[in-house]
Amino acid sequence: MPSNVASSLPRTPNHPARTASRHPHDDAPDTASLFTRLAALQDGPERNALREELVAAWLPMAHRIAGRFRDRGENIEDLRQVAALGLVKAVDRFEPSRGAFESYAVPTVTGEIKRHFRDRMWVLRVPRSVQELRNRVRVARRELTLQPGSAEPTTAALAAHTGLSEDEVKAGLEALDSFSTLSLDAELSMGEDGYSLADTFGDVDGSFDTVVDREAVKEGLRRLPERERDILYMRFFEDMTQSRIAEHLGISQMHVSRLITRSCAMVRAEALRQ
Repeated sequence: MPSNVASSLPRTPNHPARTASRHPHDDAPDTASLFTRLAALQDGPERNALREELVAAWLPMAHRIAGRFRDRGENIEDLRQVAALGLVKAVDRFEPSRGAFESYAVPTVTGEIKRHFRDRMWVLRVPRSVQELRNRVRVARRELTLQPGSAEPTTAALAAHTGLSEDEVKAGLEALDSFSTLSLDAELSMGEDGYSLADTFGDVDGSFDTVVDREAVKEGLRRLPERERDILYMRFFEDMTQSRIAEHLGISQMHVSRLITRSCAMVRAEALRQ
């Protein structure tokens, strides 16, 4: 503990001030006078040094809060760093007139850690309500499997333990997988004919566009005279040249070209009106 902080603490266990200002946790030092000094100082080296001493004095408390969130998929050292950031924010924003620093710092540090889980840890973004279901289901499952040899609790058992409906429990169980995702390149078979997750997905079917286009032009084609319909069919479905169509119908190739252009324009205009 820094010397300035340590010097502010009573020297003997029986000091009356220690009895009067006893804190609920061993890692909650009596730094009220230091915060009063900090509030009176202007920005500068002296204030920065005192601020660092206060952060160092309360850091064990921040680490204790971080320890409550262990085993939730995040490294404890990373959680301690997040807690330390929350502590710095608490020191910077605290006003001595508000009362005890611990009462302000604990929710500030806890909130910083919860935001870290909400904003950084969820690979798949899910609604806050689903995150809360996930936490309730996770705690219930852990409580129901505390005894060695306990079987994995059923959905009904989790629902009874949490007071949730089975549908809510299922949503919470699905959200348990949202902290991590499986790469599309992940191998799903260990044999020689192994395949990746991406190989199981379908591909875009180009025929869908053809179906949409055909449906779009149906009405316009119905409105064309029979000869124009025949010309479009021979040109686009039988792949006949304009010269062959002209020979087949006994008209000029130039006339065929004009009919195709006019018919296509009519069909297009009809499709755009739908």
